[in-house]
Amino acid sequence: MRISFYCQHVLGVGHLHRSLEICRLLAEKHEVTLILGGPKTTPAPSAFSLFTLPGLQMDSDFKNLAPCETGLNLEQVKKTRKELLLSHFRTYRPQVFITELYPFGRKAFRFELDPVLNGIKDGSLPPCRNYSSVRDILVEKTGGKKKFEDRVIKTLNTFYDGIFIHADPKVITLDRTFERLNEITIPLEYTGFICPPRPEPLNARKKIRKMLNLKESTPLIVASIGGGSVGGELLEAVMAGCRLLSRQTDFFLQIFTGPFSRKSFHKKLKNSQTEKIRVDTFSDIFPSWLEAADLSISMAGYNSCMNLLRAEIPALVHPFNQNREQKMRALALEHHSTVRLLKDSDLAPEKLRKKIMEMLPCRRQPADIDLDGARRTAGLFK
Repeated sequence: MRISFYCQHVLGVGHLHRSLEICRLLAEKHEVTLILGGPKTTPAPSAFSLFTLPGLQMDSDFKNLAPCETGLNLEQVKKTRKELLLSHFRTYRPQVFITELYPFGRKAFRFELDPVLNGIKDGSLPPCRNYSSVRDILVEKTGGKKKFEDRVIKTLNTFYDGIFIHADPKVITLDRTFERLNEITIPLEYTGFICPPRPEPLNARKKIRKMLNLKESTPLIVASIGGGSVGGELLEAVMAGCRLLSRQTDFFLQIFTGPFSRKSFHKKLKNSQTEKIRVDTFSDIFPSWLEAADLSISMAGYNSCMNLLRAEIPALVHPFNQNREQKMRALALEHHSTVRLLKDSDLAPEKLRKKIMEMLPCRRQPADIDLDGARRTAGLFK
C-alpha cells in the first residue's frame, strides 16, 4: 500500500519525532513517503522516502509563517509548495494520506492541504483515503472557538475517513480539549501513546556512565527542553539549583539545550560548565541517557513525557505556560507514573534543590499507560 504522511513542524520537534516513529513502523509492510516542509532536521531513516517542500516556520514572534531560507518571498514559497504537493498526488498516487494534526491544527497550511483534499473528493486527483493523526491534547483557542470547531468538524466529516488519537483514554481523552468530539461522524481510534523503542536498559546505562566516567552510585540528572525553542529558563534554574546541591551530595548534571536553541543561550550555559555540569546541544541517543540517569528534569511536551514513561524514570516536569496543554498532560500523568509537576515558584534555586533531593531516592517504576501507539497505528492498515 502506498502511504503519504504529511507533517509540518513549525516550532518544536515533537510532531516530527512522532511522525517518524509511525512511518518507521508503517514502512515494515507498506511503501511510505514522509512529506516535510519545516526547519532542517536530521534525514529520515532509509526505511521510507522523504518528500521535502520548501521550508516554512514560525517567525520570531511565533505569530506568522516565514520562509526558512532568508530572502525568499512568502507567497511564492506557498505557491511552490502547493504545486509540488498536488504534483506528488498526481504522480505518486498514494492510496492513503495521513495529515499530522490537521485539521485540528496547522490552519496556516490550508493553502496547500485543502486543494489536495478537494481534489481527492471531486476526482481531479486519484482516489485516496484520508486520516487525521492527532496527539492527546490540543492547544485550545482563546477566541473564535465555535468557528474553529465548526471548520474542524466540517473538514473531517467531508474529507476524512478516520482519526487516530495518539493517547491512552484512561489517562486523557480528546474531548478534554475538543468538546464537540461527538459531532464528528467518522471513526475515532485511540491508539495509545507514541513512544520510541526502548534501548536495552542495562547496556545503555553502562555505556553512558562509562563515557562520563561515573560510578554507579553517583546520581546522574538529565535536564532537557526538547527542541530548545522555548524553556531556557528551566535549564538556568536547574543549573542554579544544582550548584546548591553540590554542597550536599555528589551528582552529575547533563544539560541538553536542544537543536533549535539560540546559539547565544547555548554558549552562555556552556561557559558555566563545571566538573559536575556538562552542556551539549542534543544527543541522537537521548533515550539511552534517560536509561543511564536517576532523574530527568524537562518540560512536559508530548515526546518529552513519552521518553520519560518509556524509560520508567522519576521525573520533574515544568510545563510551557503559553497554553494549558503541557500542564494538563503533566497533571494527568501524575496519577499513572513517577512524573511530578514543577510550578513556576519551584524554580527558585533553593526550592528546586529540595525538589531534586526529594526525587533522587525514587526508584524506576513502570507506568500504567499504553505506550504502543505507533505499532497499533501501523496495524490498522492491512
